[in-house]
Amino acid sequence: MNLVKPSKPVTGRVVANELCMNGKSSSFVKHLTIDVSDTPLAGTFRAGQSFGVITPGKDEKGKPHKVRLYSLACPTWGEDGAGNVLSTTPKRLLDEHRPQRRGDDSDNHRLFLGVCSNYLCDLNAGDEVSLSGPNSKRFLLPVDPDDHDYLFLATGTGIAPYRGMLEELLNAPGGPCKSQIHLVMGTPYTSDLLYHDYFEVLATQHDNFHYHTAISREPLPDGRRGRYIDSLLEDKLNEFTPLLAGSRTLIYVCGLAGMQLGLFKFLARHDLDGDYCERRKPLDGLAPEVWTPEQIKRGIHPTGRCMLEVY
Repeated sequence: MNLVKPSKPVTGRVVANELCMNGKSSSFVKHLTIDVSDTPLAGTFRAGQSFGVITPGKDEKGKPHKVRLYSLACPTWGEDGAGNVLSTTPKRLLDEHRPQRRGDDSDNHRLFLGVCSNYLCDLNAGDEVSLSGPNSKRFLLPVDPDDHDYLFLATGTGIAPYRGMLEELLNAPGGPCKSQIHLVMGTPYTSDLLYHDYFEVLATQHDNFHYHTAISREPLPDGRRGRYIDSLLEDKLNEFTPLLAGSRTLIYVCGLAGMQLGLFKFLARHDLDGDYCERRKPLDGLAPEVWTPEQIKRGIHPTGRCMLEVY
């Protein structure tokens, strides 16, 4: 970890920068590949880690931009098989100003662009980018992947680490992992699914890999409203209960923080939470249905079998 400090970044060179959406969408998400050959980052990162990006220029206070972290979307051996080309999944941030602190102008509704996300999405092949890292030591695959089964949960660009992990589990040089692997991807619309074709191909190639999508703003075939990740788990309870009740299973959660709230309620409601999280005092005697987000943040502590990377 932290072989390259943000204060002394190294230079990578963009190989390609391409959209990875599942059709026309109001979002813009890229699959960005960067060559880090001949730097300390080459061959040192692992699937599930992140790296830092230092945006050129200065912020509104005249200071250098702070480092932003981005999840790797490639396996440990990189996009090139030799650990020299890393990848990530940046999304353009476009939003309106809104009051955040005392003194902020409540009449300012002008559009602003995310500094680093738009910088990355604008890069072209051959452009140079300043990098640091690797970062993160918890959101990793186990040392012996075959000893475990997996439930991967993602929303939006939280899918990035799973692209690398699944490549490592299913397309490893030594042969595919035989464990049960479930990936659940949550998005507002079908067109927002990322790397969708890749995961569908993996599911056809490997009987032990199961790909599920939870689309929240499109009605289900039976006319019901769209569903979130926790409601998909509920709908497929008979399929997921044996997996979650098993002593081998690990849960990975990456994406928007609201996803974990629904997950913890789902696990507690079906008495499946004991191996994945510990309940603390704020939740004593309370039914999961009435848990508030603040109570969950204070009262749930993940165990070593539940890895969280939420924002």
